[in-house]
Amino acid sequence: MALRQQELACSTRPFITRGSRVVRCDDCLLPQLDCICAARPLPSANSPFVFLMAKGECYKPSNTGRLIADVCKHNHAFVWSRTAPQPELLALLTNPHYQPIIIFPHESAPAQRCISAVPENPNKVPLFIMLDGTWREAGRMFRKSAYLQTFPVLGIQPEKLSAYGLREASHAHQLCTAEVGVEILKLAGENPSAQALHHYFLHFRQQYLKGKPHSKG
Repeated sequence: MALRQQELACSTRPFITRGSRVVRCDDCLLPQLDCICAARPLPSANSPFVFLMAKGECYKPSNTGRLIADVCKHNHAFVWSRTAPQPELLALLTNPHYQPIIIFPHESAPAQRCISAVPENPNKVPLFIMLDGTWREAGRMFRKSAYLQTFPVLGIQPEKLSAYGLREASHAHQLCTAEVGVEILKLAGENPSAQALHHYFLHFRQQYLKGKPHSKG
C-alpha cells in the first residue's frame, strides 16, 4: 500500500479500470460496504518478503500480495524494472544478512537453481522474492531480470486447487500470491502466521466476491 501511495503521487493521470466508480476503502481497496480492515491480523510472521510488482499491479483491488504484507513484519515492494532496478532493491538483494530466494514454478526454471525446501543457514535470513502480477508478467520478470539470475528458485507444490477465482489462471494448479505466501510461511516454520494468512485470504475473497454478483464462489 505504501508503494501504491508513491505511485499515485508520481502519476500524471488516474489509474482507471473496471469498477473504478465504486466507492472503495482507501486502506483495503474493497467497496466500503465490504471493507475487511476490521479483520486485518496483527503482523506476526518474521520472514521478510520482497514484492516485485508489474506496472499497475499495486492499484488492483484483486491483488493479494498486500494480504501477505499485512501478516509479515518485514516486507518491501517495488515496481519491476528490467534495466533500472531501484537502488533500495539492489541493496536488499546484496545485503549479506539475507539469502534471496525467488518464488517461481520449477517447470519454468533451470533445474540447477531449483530447491524444494528453505535453506537452513544460521548466518543468513531467507528473503522471499515474489513476482507479483499476472502469470505472463511474472514469467517475463523471471526471465528478463538479470539481477535475479543467480538466486535459487523455490517452487510451491499445492496440495489442492486454488480457491482464488478472481482472475483467470493458465492452469488450475496455479495459486494466487496470498495462497503461495501461506505455503511459504509453512515451509519457513511459521505455521500460526500461515494459518492467520489463510483465514485472512478466505475472508478477503468472500468480501471481494460480494461486489461481483456475477461471480461464482
